Order: sequence, then C-alpha cells, then structure tokens
Amino acid sequence: MQPVPRTAPLPELSAQSELVDTHCHLDMSDYGPDLDGVLLSAAEHGVRRIVTIGIDLPSSRAAVSLAERVPSIFATVGVHPHDAHQATPETLRRLADLAAHRHVVGYGEIGLDYVKNYAPREVQLRTFSDQLHLAGELGLPVVIHDREAHEDVCRLIKEAGPFPRGGVMHCFSGDLRLAEEMIDFGFLISIPGVVTFANAHTLQEVVRTIDLRHLLLETDGPYLAPVPYRGKRNEPKLVLLTAQKVADLKAVSLDDVARATTANAVRLFQLTRDDHDSR
Repeated sequence: MQPVPRTAPLPELSAQSELVDTHCHLDMSDYGPDLDGVLLSAAEHGVRRIVTIGIDLPSSRAAVSLAERVPSIFATVGVHPHDAHQATPETLRRLADLAAHRHVVGYGEIGLDYVKNYAPREVQLRTFSDQLHLAGELGLPVVIHDREAHEDVCRLIKEAGPFPRGGVMHCFSGDLRLAEEMIDFGFLISIPGVVTFANAHTLQEVVRTIDLRHLLLETDGPYLAPVPYRGKRNEPKLVLLTAQKVADLKAVSLDDVARATTANAVRLFQLTRDDHDSR
C-alpha cells in the first residue's frame, strides 16, 4: 500500500482535544519503513493514543514490545479467526501470560469470519469460545471481529458472558438492530473509515442513531483508509477523517466527537500509564 502524502490536508482538532485510534496493526510490514514518522505525524494531528492489536502469538508479542517502547501505544493479545487453527492450548497459555503485561489493555482481535473462511467454521467457533472464556478469566475487555457471522457472534458472547469490563465490536459491519443488541450487552461500537464510503448507508445510519457515548473510532490500519485516501495505506492520523464524518452525520462538532470517543476509549481500555503524557 502506498503511504498517504504527509502534506495531505486533514481536519483540525482544537488544542484541548485528542483522538484515540482504538484499533491499528502497527507491527505489520506496511509501517516498517517509517513507523516512527507515522507515530510522530499522528501525534502532531492530535491522535495521541493508539491501541495496537494482536492477531496471533507473534503479533501479540510485537504489540507488547511496541507498547513497551512507545508511551502512546497500548497493546492487545489474541488469535484472529483467520488463524483459529493456531490457537492450541499452549498458544492460549502463552497469550494468557502475555496478557499479564502492564500495557495490555484488551483481549483480541478474536471472533468469526464467514466471508473468507480461512479456517473451518467449527474451528473458528471453538477457538472464539475458548478465547472469550479466557478473556473473562483474565478480566479484560474483548475486541470482536465479526464478518457475516452476527448470529453466532452474539450467541457465543452471551454464552461466555457477562463481561464486567465490556468489549468492542471492532470495524462494525452490522445493522442498527445488532448495534443496539451489543450495546445492551455492555459493548461499544467501533466506527472505521468505511463510514466515509459513499455506499456505507447502513453504517452511516448506525452512526446517526447511536448515541456518542457508545461509539469508538478506529483505523484498522493499514487497511480501510477513509475517503479520499481509499486504497492507500491507512494510518492513525487518518482517524481524523472518520471522526469528521461522524461529526457530520450527527450534526455536532469534530471536538464533540473527539471528547466523547476519547472518553469512551479511556474508560473501556483504561488508557492511563505512568510513562504516558496524553498532552
């Protein structure tokens, strides 16, 4: 993916506001050549905290390593449904050990993907259930991947719950009914750059209807860059474009969206640390 030009105009936050990118894959090779520049540019644009996501054991270790090195980064650990066959009991034991790290703020990305089906459904279902129960034992909020698997995702979450720390429906792809069902269960709804796409009518309706106190923002970088950078590498600073679209849909200010979604992210993931200066 081609990086976004550094001179690209972006919406501007007030000096008192900041944004959190609650879901990015900073360990991926797309950021390898210029990760430090990506992080600096994010901070310069007011994106001062980033949650980098584990999708298997190596990426979970990498996420923790990044969080150790950079005060603005927090980590999650878990096994993505694409790699569900890798979630052996030993792998889950090692993830549980890794989750004890002080900068790990959530368990995931876990869930079900019935679009690509890289792993057999029965393997995905077993691995998702095992990890939901593990997250509950660890007392961590869960980060859920759900593609065309809404019914099974809801069923397994309810069977494994309750989750006192809650969770997030990452890169939300459902309808208003699903959003309301998950909110009733104590989960937040994370809005990706897809909301800026012209054909994202269902997601836009979710954003218009759901109160800001239930929403998060994410890039899912390096994927799903918002318009006008669709098809290029996504990166944390571009969450500004998603925030602006949410503001437009809800007829509020960009700073209103920043304040609400940042507070939601801090509350869900407990994004505070002694070596982190959010300003």
